[in-house]
Amino acid sequence: MSERRRDYTVQSGRSLIFVDDFDGPCLDQGKWFPFYLPHWSSPEAGMARFRIADSRVRLFIADDQEPWCPEFDGDVKVSNLQTGHYAGPLGSRTGQHRFRDGLIVRSELPEQRLFLPRYCRLEMKARARLNPWNLAALWLIGFGNEQHHSGEITVFEAFGHDCSGSVAQIGRGIKKINDPALSDELDKGELRINVQDWHIYAMDWTPAGVEFFVDGKLVTRTRQSPDYPMQLMLNFYDLPDGRSRENASDAWFDVDYIKAYGEPT
Repeated sequence: MSERRRDYTVQSGRSLIFVDDFDGPCLDQGKWFPFYLPHWSSPEAGMARFRIADSRVRLFIADDQEPWCPEFDGDVKVSNLQTGHYAGPLGSRTGQHRFRDGLIVRSELPEQRLFLPRYCRLEMKARARLNPWNLAALWLIGFGNEQHHSGEITVFEAFGHDCSGSVAQIGRGIKKINDPALSDELDKGELRINVQDWHIYAMDWTPAGVEFFVDGKLVTRTRQSPDYPMQLMLNFYDLPDGRSRENASDAWFDVDYIKAYGEPT
């Protein structure tokens, strides 16, 4: 076990319910589904580009990578690892994370329930090198097998154009998506951090709300809380903005570990 593993936060009275150190030679597909919302497009178009080395995973956009869903998401390219997948039959309109009207299921894949917490303490140690058009994020989204189970908990959301040197606007909070019981409650206040350095981004999700931490310091607290199982979405995007892409392959999102603890006993 490498030295970096020793900065795990000890959680008194909580049991460890999920951990990935990325210490193995390849991705643990018992924990991660390496395709981004493939039901709205295809597994080939949504396949993650990543590499595992030095006990960490790096997500990136390959030079020859195509947009994942051009009909409904334009030129957006994405590499993603997620801990669940749910959608209805081919041709239906049932599927998790309906990000736009008019979507229909174009690829039918087996349901995946790899890690679907309902309340937990979650921590990620990560760093990112971002061009202005990149987005690195860790979200939890509703599994979606119930109609309105679609909300999102944003643990970490960093747009390259919002990060410069020692200051970054890191999004954290709740997005309603299609859940009528929730309202958007997102904080993008500036933090005195450089996202290219290692930091620990964490949340404590309880029935009373969600608290968000950066390097152990409380930075945001919400007044609401999704009350259904959610899956992890580890994302790295190339977002079209008309800028030149000379340095596109130099951007990346590194994750050293992700771990989760259950509710206190």
